[in-house]
Amino acid sequence: MIPYEVILKKRNGGKLNREEIEFMVMGYVRGEIPDYQMAAFLMAVYFRHMDKEERAILTEVMAKSGDMIDLSKIGERIVDKHSSGGVGDKTTLVVAPLVASVGVPIAKMSGRALGHTGGTIDKLESIPGFKTSLSLEEFISNVKKYGIAIAGQTANLAPADKKIYALRDATATVDEISLIASSIMSKKLAGGANAFVLDVKAGSGAFMKTIEEAKKLAEAMVGIGKAHGKDTVALITNMEEPLGIYVGNSLEVLEAIEFLKGNYDEKFFELCIEISSYMVRLSGKMSEKEAKNALLENLKNGKGLEKFRDLIKAQGGDERVIDSPQKYLPISQETLEIKSEKTGYVKDIDTEKIGIASILLGAGRINKEDTIDPSVGIKVMKKIGDKVEKGESLATIFISKKSRVSEAIKTIKEAYTIAEEPAKKLPMIYEVIS
Repeated sequence: MIPYEVILKKRNGGKLNREEIEFMVMGYVRGEIPDYQMAAFLMAVYFRHMDKEERAILTEVMAKSGDMIDLSKIGERIVDKHSSGGVGDKTTLVVAPLVASVGVPIAKMSGRALGHTGGTIDKLESIPGFKTSLSLEEFISNVKKYGIAIAGQTANLAPADKKIYALRDATATVDEISLIASSIMSKKLAGGANAFVLDVKAGSGAFMKTIEEAKKLAEAMVGIGKAHGKDTVALITNMEEPLGIYVGNSLEVLEAIEFLKGNYDEKFFELCIEISSYMVRLSGKMSEKEAKNALLENLKNGKGLEKFRDLIKAQGGDERVIDSPQKYLPISQETLEIKSEKTGYVKDIDTEKIGIASILLGAGRINKEDTIDPSVGIKVMKKIGDKVEKGESLATIFISKKSRVSEAIKTIKEAYTIAEEPAKKLPMIYEVIS
């Protein structure tokens, strides 16, 4: 077999078998297949796509290209969650401790910021002393002792995906459903969980801009999960506006802590409880209704908050942030208000621009080697459908000396569309794929 044959077969719309997919992926990982041939293969997939069976095989081959984590020592069924990425998405910071508080172990490997969307690991690292690099032994030990661990992905988790993604990024082959789904699910399979709850976002702040695109991705990922014997549920959720109130690393930790104290944005609350309920149900410990009741009770009695304290303590962080987050989290004291130039109603928010504005302030990376400033970010004061008066604040920005303030202000103003007529508020959850 030679690369030319496999590229030609897929270019002509043929269905690839396991041997051919493994030959291309592992040959590229080992350096036996050059970039230009792998790029041609990816472009053939981009235009001809893959069916369910090909996706499942590609995912498995990429997962098995590196370490396959064994979580059986934990002794219980592990349910993982994944978000396709959004602006202000601190869901894991709420869901993980809340789910762990009802006795469902959380063994989660998370990523860093990607493009205009934030990363869970960057957010957790804004907690003074919090350690996200754990050995596998530490990771499993923490889950067994505290019921929860969240760590960065190991260097050898699905290395084929890492190498192929870099090439996709350079060859305009990122946004193809089979390639996106297999990339995400390869890391999930390698992570060792028994079941998955997927939060697939749709809208201006998501990678999938329409509900239809998000649904296709969700169906592809659910299909891959089930092909590998993993119970998988996907929620199609709204990313037409920032999630919750804050965008920025320390600010989002602050919001997660406030949520677990009972102070939350209603839409964000709906999303967190739904995802948590599905995770508990897939664990097999209780029904979805029982799960929801237990989660709401632990939100009310503070057990969810105490589990977040356990997580921080277990991973070397300063647990005083739980009691006094504004004192112990690095949050900038220098703020500016972005005021509306007209009276009306918020019709639209270009949420990607809000994410870009947060990067301009220093909350994300413009270049991959950039250092994130955990102290900066945005407080979103007005959402879609809200009434706004001329001179009233649309947002508050938290800035530092390195923030590109004028550019951020301009970007936020451009993100908002103010109309004379009230706009319809969109639902948080569009659909569930199971």
